[in-house]
Amino acid sequence: MKEHEVNKTYQEINEKIRSGKVVVVTAEEIIDIVRDKGPVEAARQVDVVTTGTFAPMCSSGVFINFGHAVPGIKASKVWLNNVPAYGGVAAVDCYIGATEPCEDDPLNKVYPGEFNYGGGHVIHDLLEGRNVHLKATGYGTACYPNRSFEKTVTLDTLPQATLCSPRNGYQNYNCAVNLTKKTVYTYMGALKPKAGNANYCSAGQLSPLFNDPCYKTIGLGTRIFLGGGTGYVTWQGTQHKPTAERTEKGVPVTPAGTLFVMG
Repeated sequence: MKEHEVNKTYQEINEKIRSGKVVVVTAEEIIDIVRDKGPVEAARQVDVVTTGTFAPMCSSGVFINFGHAVPGIKASKVWLNNVPAYGGVAAVDCYIGATEPCEDDPLNKVYPGEFNYGGGHVIHDLLEGRNVHLKATGYGTACYPNRSFEKTVTLDTLPQATLCSPRNGYQNYNCAVNLTKKTVYTYMGALKPKAGNANYCSAGQLSPLFNDPCYKTIGLGTRIFLGGGTGYVTWQGTQHKPTAERTEKGVPVTPAGTLFVMG
């Protein structure tokens, strides 16, 4: 192990956890501890820093296996509570994206659209244990002759459901303002005219990739909190750009790294 002024192993920290002697602080608390005691003494005194933050992420979704019908069906189109899910995977697998709108949503025909129900709401309904109506259609094959299939599912009755976010933990995401004379409606919320507000999505000084700007700790297989449960970093996220311009300390000044996470 590389020698630093303070060296701790996962094994040592796990033993402290088991013995009840571990020192755990939050990401907000460690900032003041480092400021008061310095990074070396902070590392000596603190064993674990919890870094859970909350933010919406538009790439999020769920891979779902909804179980075989009798007779079997190769689902080519799938809807959950009338929200389209992508069926171009295995026979009874689908992927529902958080931003997918309901089939009969008027969208921006009634401007600016209300978007009252979509994929994110379906995911929330599943997590709440509510019934979700599933409908699937197929073109029929010798192996899978069924062409239509419907049933009611819950998270407990689904054979498998995996939360998946191909782009998460964005390192230094954009902040949006509106310099025009009228309100602009964006995916980052309504922007008032003449820079009347600024919308952003970042955990700031708590952001994991701000605190590990060169990805020395966070990487493939890192265990994380995800949607209230256990998840893992499984790859670099979409739009990952580690070559972005950086400060002397390695912190990017434009959007840079992202994480592909599942759980």
